Amino acid sequence: MIKKIGFIGTGLMGLPMAKNILKSGYNLKAFNRTQNKAELLKEFGGEIAETIKDVVKDNEVIITMLTDDNAINEVMSSSDFLDNLNPGTTVIDMSSIKPATAIKYGNKLKSYNINYLDAPVSGGTIGAEEASLAIMVGGEQKVFDEVVDILKTMGNPTLVGPISCGQVSKLANQIIVGLTIGAVAEAITLCEKADADPNKVIKALKGGWADSKILQTHGKRMIDKDFLPKGKTSTHSKDMNNIIECAKNYNTELPISNLVKEMYKTLVKNGHGDEDHSSLYKEIKRINNE
Repeated sequence: MIKKIGFIGTGLMGLPMAKNILKSGYNLKAFNRTQNKAELLKEFGGEIAETIKDVVKDNEVIITMLTDDNAINEVMSSSDFLDNLNPGTTVIDMSSIKPATAIKYGNKLKSYNINYLDAPVSGGTIGAEEASLAIMVGGEQKVFDEVVDILKTMGNPTLVGPISCGQVSKLANQIIVGLTIGAVAEAITLCEKADADPNKVIKALKGGWADSKILQTHGKRMIDKDFLPKGKTSTHSKDMNNIIECAKNYNTELPISNLVKEMYKTLVKNGHGDEDHSSLYKEIKRINNE
């Protein structure tokens, strides 16, 4: 059994993910640029590292859960990270980044005799708390088999293909999530306009073809005008940009995704970047001059 894990990035998602690893009996040392965000792990038996070098050195598995490609580049290109990994270590990047970035670091780390998996997640902060995240993994079967028990402490891992396929799967996930949020926002708006009680409409649709977690959770947030971030608009905007860029790399047009990308871009531009991504509802209202 792997005994020593380093965890980099204890934000909204990373903190509960690291907590669940500790609850499963693993030894874990965490690093976060803002150190007090990692301090809560102490009560679950976690150690707190003060530097990247400290969290990487002598650990058998390194998990990164960072905001975007820039954050990953900053960490994985640094000498503090690269020069302190022991040969045979496995790096699992659970951030949502471009497939090309996953390939870049998969190849780079291989030259250092370091294993690499890209393993982005879906399920939001609720899934992170409940250890029910969907975990989409790209990499080699052998490497996946060696760490699958660690991944299971955070959710339900599936190996979907070679390196970068985890990120492609996450982009597919974000297409469905982003477009569905848009559909729910339009549905709620129409109900409100036509004096149909949206709460009762959601209840009426339960169990039918239109039912979904997004309808039940994000729809309720829209009705209640509760946009405290569970998943940030700025993050989903980044994902939609990555979706269109990835599609272009394969000469593929995604017209509906492109429309939703522009809507999220406008939301962020208008100051809603730190709100929940269900605030796409606000963009529908803006288009209707409300």
